[in-house]
Amino acid sequence: MNIFLTGGAGYIGSATAEALLNAGDSVTVYDSLVTGYQAAVPKEAHFIRGELGDPIALNAALASEKYDAVMHFAAFIMAGESMKDPGKFFLNNLSNSLQLIEAATRAGVDRFVLSSTAAVYASNDAPLNEDSPLDPANPYGFTKLAVEQALEWYRKIHGLHYSALRYFNACGALPGRGEAHQPESHLIPLVLKVALGQSDAASIYGTDYPTPDGTCIRDYIHIADLVSAHLLALEALSEQDQLVYNLGNGNGYSVRQVIETARRVTGHPIPVVESPRRQGDAPRLVASSEKIRRELGWTPQHPDLTDIITSAWDWHRTHPQGYQEE
Repeated sequence: MNIFLTGGAGYIGSATAEALLNAGDSVTVYDSLVTGYQAAVPKEAHFIRGELGDPIALNAALASEKYDAVMHFAAFIMAGESMKDPGKFFLNNLSNSLQLIEAATRAGVDRFVLSSTAAVYASNDAPLNEDSPLDPANPYGFTKLAVEQALEWYRKIHGLHYSALRYFNACGALPGRGEAHQPESHLIPLVLKVALGQSDAASIYGTDYPTPDGTCIRDYIHIADLVSAHLLALEALSEQDQLVYNLGNGNGYSVRQVIETARRVTGHPIPVVESPRRQGDAPRLVASSEKIRRELGWTPQHPDLTDIITSAWDWHRTHPQGYQEE
């Protein structure tokens, strides 16, 4: 297949682009490099530096050749930031995504894979499944849900086949390919920065939750398992016109468990600073992936937290400045 992939200079997008190329597909990466790194783009991919908000450039890129599918990873991801600057997320995550869907439809692309989020759901201590109530707690989750709903209308009106993959906390690393956000907001790389001597302590926000150790419990999914699910969903769209799946290991890990595991993996004491709860944090958010396991045969190959953090540590200690040093 010939794939048009947005956000291919980022963490998940670049890993997916590499997997597609390894599978024999052709990939064109379209990325503005606002948050991504050109060094992360696989060398075998055709790279176009462009803005989703530039309709002339976007339409020209999609018209340059015949694409079988669009895979969309270009979005801002910091939920906390979306509470402070919602317009930034409405413009990039929603408006620009709608422009991409429209441009892809005009170009005759009939398959669309959206990297979505389990933040579309209402907070719930029970495992989240695809039928759980939808009620985003922040503009980030709202924008992802709105794009999903727009895709459903394009399916009904234009016959666009689409999948939306909802997940929490992509993590871990692949050989030579890891997590390098600027600024960083994810727990595992923040904890590993302490082990690298780039930060003094790890932060724990809230120690009085109704969980075994008093800290939040979250689902973590290795980047390799996330990529494999995207490729399975893309293939399934040849026969299905609409797919929505949760992705998760089904086992949540607390903040303290993540920090303690990182201590064992790195051999560093990793001191912590305990702070009050943050607004909007639920005690437990774990996504059930039973549906995609049953329908597509997807099974996480790296569910163990030690394996996840070990892979991330291998990346961070060999790339202490991320892709900026390349």
